[in-house]
Amino acid sequence: MADAEPTAMRPVQPPAGLQLLWIWLGLGVQSFGGGTATLFLIRRAVVERHGWLSEAEFTRDWALCQAAPGINLICLTVLVGYRVRGALGIVVAMIGLLLPSVTITALLTGMYASIRDLDMVQSALRGVVPATAGLGLLLSVQMLRPPLTDSCREGRASLILTIALVIATALLVGVARMPVIVALLGAGMIAAIAGWRRARLRPAEPQP
Repeated sequence: MADAEPTAMRPVQPPAGLQLLWIWLGLGVQSFGGGTATLFLIRRAVVERHGWLSEAEFTRDWALCQAAPGINLICLTVLVGYRVRGALGIVVAMIGLLLPSVTITALLTGMYASIRDLDMVQSALRGVVPATAGLGLLLSVQMLRPPLTDSCREGRASLILTIALVIATALLVGVARMPVIVALLGAGMIAAIAGWRRARLRPAEPQP
């Protein structure tokens, strides 16, 4: 039987509503740089700073959001809010994340019309792109660590399959232009079949 997932990362008590709102407001204010930067901020707050979810739980939740229709970050915000404080957590997380970002975006859009042709502004925007790509690379490494760790624990075949799925998905979506949902569902199906086969081949545990 697999070892139970450690619970040390979980908070003893869920945060108070005002505390949760303040945390999500901070995330909303900082969520510049697009979805990758916002996802990085959410992960750092949820996993590293407050320990609401473990690395593996966050990665699984994000995978679930990837397979669901709609805006992935909104799905993740709803899911994390519900995990932490139930229905109240959903409302607080949504307000905290969206209110500052919507307000700042509206203000910046109004200002950008008058300064968009300045060379300094154009250069600054070009600098944001590699910075965002760097965050995406760091986030990819962090998100890949839990499944690789689990695969190493399960054996060489599982590790090879995980690495193959990473490479194959990148090639199929990036080069062959396969629809993202098809690649995600296909990878999930392959992993499910592999897990089913491992369970069938695993020796039965002796009954106490």
